[in-house]
Amino acid sequence: MRHHHFHGFGHPFHAPEGHDGPGHPHPHHAHRRGGRHGGRPFDYGELRLLLLAMIADKPSHGYELIKAVEERFGGSYTPSPGVIYPTLSWLEDMGYTTVEAAEGNRKRSAITEEGRAFLEANRAATDVLMARIGEGGPHGREGVPAPVVRAMENLKVALRLRMRRGGIDAEAATRIAAALDAAARNVEES
Repeated sequence: MRHHHFHGFGHPFHAPEGHDGPGHPHPHHAHRRGGRHGGRPFDYGELRLLLLAMIADKPSHGYELIKAVEERFGGSYTPSPGVIYPTLSWLEDMGYTTVEAAEGNRKRSAITEEGRAFLEANRAATDVLMARIGEGGPHGREGVPAPVVRAMENLKVALRLRMRRGGIDAEAATRIAAALDAAARNVEES
């Protein structure tokens, strides 16, 4: 019998035949997808599939996975260790990965046969996810090139930080407005 697991945002993922793992969501299930709800471009279930697919391609430790996800998103999204490591623990607890010793004190996750079966059982969801985020391609969210997404995020952060610092007199306001207007003109002409 095939078990359905609802891992994040109501997406059912299928356990491989004969798997009796828990059917409850991750403890952090309350987080939702999207930029304004935790800054993640996908939910926990999708993150599990993404990490498992990446581990299937190459056994990796947490830091390598953080950097690989960041690279796939062109720097516009970097998962925190507080998201990656609990997800890796969940994958190991489910029997989808095993931890092997690596250089130094690092532990590298490698996929198990059960993990491969889980990926295969969820091939359609994995393919949709990979198509959406791109296979390390140059595009970020909604087809916007990753460097543009990164630059837009940098601008938002710079403006927020400058506004928090305060002390914007008329001269500073004029300089900031001129810089933004010049950027807008350059974008329109590109």
